[in-house]
This record gives sequence, structure tokens and C-alpha cells, in this order.
Amino acid sequence: MTKNTRLMPGMTRRNALKMMAAAGAAGMMAPNLLGKPAHAQTPPAAPTGRVIVGLSQEPTILNPLMPKIEVDDGVHFSLFDALFRVTPTGEIVPNLAAEVPSQANGGISEDGLEWRINLRDDVTWHDGEPFTAEDVKFTLELIVNPDFRSWRTAGHTLVRDITVVSPTEITWRMEEPFAPYLSFLCETLIVPKHAFDEVADPNTAPFNNNPIGTGPFRFGERVAGDLIMLEVNAGYFGEGPYIEQLVFKYIPDLTVMYTQFRSGDIDLVGRQFITPDNYAEASALPGRTVTLVSAPSVETIYLNQERPQFKELAVREALYAAIDKESIIDALYYGLPSATETYMPQASYYYHDDLPAHEFNLEHARQLLDDAGWAPGPDGIRAKDGVRLAFTNSTTTGNHLREQTQQFLQQTFAEIGVEMTISNLPAAVIWGEFWQMSQFDSVIVGINFLIAADPDVTNRFHSNAIIAQGGRGSNNAQYVNTDVDALLEEGSRTFDPEARREIYLQVQEHVRHDLPFLPMFADANVHGRKDGIEGVEPNGNTRTESWHAAGWYWT
Repeated sequence: MTKNTRLMPGMTRRNALKMMAAAGAAGMMAPNLLGKPAHAQTPPAAPTGRVIVGLSQEPTILNPLMPKIEVDDGVHFSLFDALFRVTPTGEIVPNLAAEVPSQANGGISEDGLEWRINLRDDVTWHDGEPFTAEDVKFTLELIVNPDFRSWRTAGHTLVRDITVVSPTEITWRMEEPFAPYLSFLCETLIVPKHAFDEVADPNTAPFNNNPIGTGPFRFGERVAGDLIMLEVNAGYFGEGPYIEQLVFKYIPDLTVMYTQFRSGDIDLVGRQFITPDNYAEASALPGRTVTLVSAPSVETIYLNQERPQFKELAVREALYAAIDKESIIDALYYGLPSATETYMPQASYYYHDDLPAHEFNLEHARQLLDDAGWAPGPDGIRAKDGVRLAFTNSTTTGNHLREQTQQFLQQTFAEIGVEMTISNLPAAVIWGEFWQMSQFDSVIVGINFLIAADPDVTNRFHSNAIIAQGGRGSNNAQYVNTDVDALLEEGSRTFDPEARREIYLQVQEHVRHDLPFLPMFADANVHGRKDGIEGVEPNGNTRTESWHAAGWYWT
């Protein structure tokens, strides 16, 4: 909890924000937007060395099918494989599968219902057991097991009649066409059937703490609150790996993480990356490669729609009007992100570029609340029907830019008669049940709403995806709009790109109107690594910098 901050007489909001950020940005120079050039080299003949990746949030779970957060993906993609992989250009390529099925090659029927997948025959699990179609069947069935705590079931619930034709061939039937399913399978990591033999409860299986994968790295050890160490899988079927060890080091404070990058204690900065206030200094560091990367994630203020304070649209509109986005972006984030009105990445074919533009206007915010009957009380905080317009806002402890944003929001919201209390939590706490079960009032969070490059957001916005109400998915705002539900269902059955685009433009219009979250900006991430680490390639179609750590190597 924090006390309210007040502007000094004659001080503009932007100047106040600059003062808040000044401690971490002394000597700020104009950033090098191009970063340093990379020099391609030849990978070593045998794995050598290790790479230490700094993460600002501690990975939560080692079973890739259970509820998880973004930082988990780097670990999971290094331990496991999916049937397919999506490249930085959005192309879906084979991984455990021998080829990508399509209607052209006969892998998918003309009506989109019958699927046939051919698998590689040279893959083994880390314990030496062969990978087969039985593992794929087990994985798809485990995901929809009602007694298993699945992270994502959308699409998978449509799969019927899974049949193992041979160790390298599997078929199934879709109950109805589901256009995004190929993209979903890019993030459906396959787990070994034999690891769950004689396990009564898959939620507590030994595998969940000692995973066995097919990926380029094997599980080594986990030191709670500190690190996860992975070892080279010398028998990996794919490219690489070219390093002997991959270490994910948990550093909860972003300033400390940057300091450790500067000092050389970590080799590569993972999520949440280098903060914008350190970008200029980082770009000038000797022996470091620093680049600015457009990100698919959007920084938002999530509002729990089941809280009485947020049920009225007028309240959500007033809060949005009271956010000085321009000052936050320019003064705290040094102009690196770009303002947005939607969850859709700006580089996406499905991006809506003609949504109503946000306008910072405190008078309009007050008028919205006045008209809706929210009257100021004796303490200046508005109330209606016994409900005070007061709520908590949470984010990850140690993210100083979000913490400064919170202080600024707290002050501006107070000017319209709204009380916001700051209550931040460690990553392991906030992104657990607090987030997944919608136990928050409001949260500042950056989210990549898409799966691979597909525009489907059923998992985020369909009313059946609310875990706190018995659903399966990530609709943590508890957003309900029957028109959006219908559009999402239509979009999932539509294969024509132009027709899909029209559907998802409408979804964006509804979400922008309803404001289940307040969009602040589209992220631009500052990536950093030591010179000499090659093979690192950003991929905006995944949620992690470590999506293909198998390709990393030292020169």
C-alpha cells in the first residue's frame, strides 16, 4: 500500500513523471534505434559453454500443459517439442511432425474435419524411450481430461476419434472446423505417456517436478527462488544444441537484472528485458549487443468485470479518459512503445487501425461519472448505491516503471474522485491463483493475446474461458459479451483470410467499446546479450526470447 502522491504547484504531469524516472536514467542519451549489428558465424562441431538467461519472474511450472505464464515458455520450449513450430515470419514448419498437414497434401480433408499427421521416426525422450503417436494421443486426451488442470483447452475439445495408425501416424476427426487449430498445435508441447503410467492424479505427478521431454535440453535442477539449470540433450533430432548448459536465473528486480547484465553476471536478458530508461546506456556498453524489437504484447490495465466498481461502462470509460498515455509513454518509457487501442499486434494482418482514439481529458472523465450517478462523498471519493469507487491495483514487485506508472495513475484518478490503492506482489504470487482465478481488482500486465500468428482470441475473451466461473482459458477479466462469443465461434470456423479479417475487426470494435481492460501501449522490447552469442533471433509469434535456444552458440 502506498500513500497518495501530489504534484508540486506549477509542475506538469510530464515533468513529474520525468522526476520519478530520473533516478534510473541519469546521463540519458539519444538511443541507438538500430542496435549493434550481428555477425553470423559457424556453429561449433560439439556443444560448448553455457548461456545464463536473466528472467524478472520465476518460472512457475515445469509441466507445459498446466496453467502458466510467459516466462515458463522459455523453459518449456527448451525441454519439449510440439508437432509444429512457427517461425519469426509466421510460417508453420514441421517439428515432431514429418510435414505440416494441409488440404493440398491430403493431411486435412476439404471440409477441415479429418486430420492425418505423420511423425518423425528418429525422436527419443530424454530417458531413452522412443517418441511415438501414443504420446501425441495421450497429450491431446490429457488436455481435455476434466480432472486435469489444463492451461488451454480451446480447439482441443473439438477433437474426436483419435486413432494411432502406427508409431509414426495418427488421425483424428474435428467435431466442427476450427481454423486456428494448426497454430494452437504449435504451442501444444507433447508429453510422454509412459511418465504418467500408474499415476493416479496427473496434477501431482512426479513428472511435474522432474520433466522428461524430447527437446534440445534435459532437465538438470531447480533451485527455488534462484534458477533452473538445463543440460544438453546430445541425442536431439533437430538443429543443435550448441551449448552444454542453459540456465534461467530469476532476478525479481528489473534494475538489478540490468545491473547483472552490465556486470556480466548474466549473458542474455530475458523477460521483462532491459527497461527503456536503461536503453541508451545499454546500447553504449562495450561487449554487448542491444537491439530494439517490436513486440506483440500490449501493456494493459486489466479490470475485473465482476467487481461492482467496474460493472458500469461509464466507470471504465472515465478511468480510460483519466490516463495520460502520452506522458507515460514519453516520460517513463522514453517514447519507445506506441499507443494502441487494441490487443491486436500492429504488424498483424488483422490489426484494426481505425478504432476510436483515446483522449486524455479529466473534465470528460468527471462528467461521465457525474452523469452515471457516481457522486463525491465527504472524503472526495465517489460512491453509488453504497459502492465506493475505490479499488486496488497490482503488478509485479520490482518492475519499477510499472510502479511509477501506478503512482501517476493513483494521483490522476484521485483528481476525478477515484481511490486506487497500490498492492504489488512477487511474480510467483501474482501470476498464480491471484491472476488465474481473477482474485484481483485491477492489474497492470503486458499480454500477448495471440497464439502463434493466428487472430483467434477465444482463450482470452470467450465467456467459456473464465476459470473463476468453471471455464477453461485465460479470460481473467471475466469479460462477457454474447456478441463477441458468437463472433469468436464464427471466426474459428472460417478459413478464408478476408472473411476472418472482417470478423476479428468486429471483435476488436466490441472490445474497444466495452473496455474490459484499458490498453496503454504496444510494447517495444529492448533485447540484450553479450557479444559472441550467435543464433539468437527474436520471434514475435512466440512469448519468449528462448523459443529456439537450440540454435544459440558462442563464438
